[in-house]
Amino acid sequence: GNLYLPKRGIGPRPAVLGTCGHSTPGKGEPLYQAFSRHLARMGYVVLIYDPISQGERMQFLGLPRSRQPGGLCPDHNMMGNQMHLLGGYFGSWRAWDGIRALDVLLSRPEVDRTRVGVTGNSGGGTMSTWLTGLDQRLTMAAPSCFVTSFLSNLENEESQDAEQVPPGLLAAGLDLADFFVAYLPRPTILLGKANDFFDRRGLEDTYDELRRLYRIAGAGDNIQLFIGPGDHGYTVENREAMYRFFNRHTGLRANAREPRPLKAEAPQTLHATPKGQVHYLRPKPRTVSDFTADAARELAGRRKPLAGAKLAAAITKRLALPGRAGPPHYRVMRTQWVHPTKATRLADNRFPIETEPGVQAMVHVFSRQRLFHFPPGKSATLYVSHLSSRAELLAKQVPAVDPLFAVDVRGIGAMAALTCSLGEFFAPYDSDYMYATYGQMLNEPYSGRRVHDVLCALDLLADKGYRDVHLVGRGLGAIWATFAACLHPRVKRVTLHNALLSYHELTQVPVYTWPLSSLVFGILKDFDLPDCLRELARRKKLTLAAPWDAHQRPWKREALRAHLKALGLSGIRVKV
Repeated sequence: GNLYLPKRGIGPRPAVLGTCGHSTPGKGEPLYQAFSRHLARMGYVVLIYDPISQGERMQFLGLPRSRQPGGLCPDHNMMGNQMHLLGGYFGSWRAWDGIRALDVLLSRPEVDRTRVGVTGNSGGGTMSTWLTGLDQRLTMAAPSCFVTSFLSNLENEESQDAEQVPPGLLAAGLDLADFFVAYLPRPTILLGKANDFFDRRGLEDTYDELRRLYRIAGAGDNIQLFIGPGDHGYTVENREAMYRFFNRHTGLRANAREPRPLKAEAPQTLHATPKGQVHYLRPKPRTVSDFTADAARELAGRRKPLAGAKLAAAITKRLALPGRAGPPHYRVMRTQWVHPTKATRLADNRFPIETEPGVQAMVHVFSRQRLFHFPPGKSATLYVSHLSSRAELLAKQVPAVDPLFAVDVRGIGAMAALTCSLGEFFAPYDSDYMYATYGQMLNEPYSGRRVHDVLCALDLLADKGYRDVHLVGRGLGAIWATFAACLHPRVKRVTLHNALLSYHELTQVPVYTWPLSSLVFGILKDFDLPDCLRELARRKKLTLAAPWDAHQRPWKREALRAHLKALGLSGIRVKV
């Protein structure tokens, strides 16, 4: 961190904690230097600190560049999604940084502890918001370019970083306004921009709600809204609105206008470490991933194996699976022909099934025969796709049976979302990630709802007389098939292609490629995938085919043998 002190003034001075937005230089970002320097020029003591994986706190420097996540936002999500498995929240780490930085600021003899503000823009607006609700020592707040409503972000398809989506927040009936309700009636100015991607309408609604509550509390003058011109950013208009507000509530009579131009310092002149990175300090510091790996090993050492009814109950609870009242309603769509020539073409008979009100999964019946009704039978193969049943059929990755039943769960294949689509399923902020974050805030894991879709497809097969189902999953679909097979009695045989063998292994490497939607919040507190695989091997015929590692790559034969032994899966049939 950097501490900015006024050159003049006698006695304790008002203070401000500066929180950085998503800028690679962190505290060295010129816009953040600007507000820190001008606040000090006006008479404030300012402490601004680097967030995790920004400025001098980069987390992945020890890895080859090709293996690094790709920048501060992917860095944040890599760490945040990983601790998700342990029931952790990256935003808590970020907020604790701010609380400890405030401890440092308040320890300074120059600081008047009765006049202490917090401000930041974008990701710094996030931290300003969290800290406003969490720390009673702050006496005034000025979050910029973050506050809106979660509904606005969802409607506008605005994905957010791992620290910006608190688990269970929406399930608790809360929104961003509530962080300031917890802060009533201390002075707050909400800062926005006219053309910000954080919707100004949500900001205005939040302000209206808070203004009503501040008036009820008899402190109507303590809440203010300022929306500056232009795009997202802590521009001079917003900074000067913050200065005026803080001056008013601290009693400082200082010029709120910044001198122009205000030349920024080179980031290296602001370094607090000898080589410009905490990474190079000795003794070698621990990364966030190191802490996660240690915590996961501790959980693994305490965790007792689960099986039978206890495992089924744990799966149902952790995945927050909704109840099922019988076979799902299905529609009959026009048949599509898969192959262009008569000799090889197959009918893609499509049956959308309603798995929840307004939610559908697609059951495909690939067959030589064109079907106008869902076919009855006694035994079936149900394929759970990785990204698309039809694409994987064309790539000859599916079982060669006729008919072949396949299910594209919500957000996959035929049911791929068009919302928030960047054209690449694994893109950091595509729809798959966005819906997973909202599931997290609603305490409804996206992975759990996809398992629910598979269970509904199995219910439909059972209703049509199928008593013996061979469940086949690939990649992501192998995870959902694993959980479904542990719960559904009609599944007699299970084949998992390119399956992840344990969630634990994702916590033991700094970088992995499995998406947030495939993970389950807090699952490693109760059980792991090897518990499920042992259960399936005990009760049903289980085959693993070419399992994938943490990077979604096939294991080498010798490494796989050792890994299976370590997981207690040595007796399971594996095809490499």
